[in-house]
Amino acid sequence: MDLGRLVQMVVNMVMRRAMRTGINKGIDMMAGKGKPAAQMTPEEKQAAAKARQAARRARQAANIARRLR
Repeated sequence: MDLGRLVQMVVNMVMRRAMRTGINKGIDMMAGKGKPAAQMTPEEKQAAAKARQAARRARQAANIARRLR
């Protein structure tokens, strides 16, 4: 195995980790943290729970897409 190929493997590993982190941060930002639970109305709590579920599904979809690539 030559040095160029070894360097490329390391770069690919670092890029995968960076992409994973970036995608997760973006999903978290889109889902938003919102207000503290004590200040939320029941409707807001329900909406926040749905946003967390949607964020979890989006992360799973991103993971599946990465595996298929």
